Amino acid sequence: MLLNHVWGLFAHPEDEWKTIRKERCTVTRCYCSHVLLLAAIPALAGYFGTTQVGWDVPGGREVHKLTQQSALQIAILFYFTMLVAVVTVGALIHWMGKTYGSKQPLSQCIVLASYTATPLFLIGVMLLYPLLWLNMLIGLPALAYTVYLLYTGVPVMMGISKERGFLFASAVLAVGLVMLVALLVTTVILWDLGIGPMFAG
Repeated sequence: MLLNHVWGLFAHPEDEWKTIRKERCTVTRCYCSHVLLLAAIPALAGYFGTTQVGWDVPGGREVHKLTQQSALQIAILFYFTMLVAVVTVGALIHWMGKTYGSKQPLSQCIVLASYTATPLFLIGVMLLYPLLWLNMLIGLPALAYTVYLLYTGVPVMMGISKERGFLFASAVLAVGLVMLVALLVTTVILWDLGIGPMFAG
């Protein structure tokens, strides 16, 4: 079931959204068969990339790596942050649904958020080689496709017209960007307080 939906979201997204909607997947089933597995990709890849491969700063001559303990803490925190983010976005979709004439259950909204994030989970494999320009080059198309999935998925999953779906998806996207900025600000504040990564060597 997992691989079928992942492939379908890339091969024929609109049809796949209809299939996902018909399944009426519960939050527990969706998380166990999709989110828990795919969210582990960027967390594990990031751990390996920052401890075994490392990265270099332009103009520098040494490779920077994190200690295994520090990288493990960051990987675990990152993993749980992704799990919470999916539920939060799903809850916000559910909350905003009434504004756009949709009365779908919370589980349907969380499923929408879960499958929309699929490209971002998969592209996390790039963290195996933490080279900033390469990650950005490949990450931007994945982000663009995530937005595309959101715009195609909202009308189908929320049972509204494409016109309302466009406005709804735009609102969800705006909220998601605000959440991302808030997360980045929180990270900077934590680093400023001394709670940050520990470098090896």
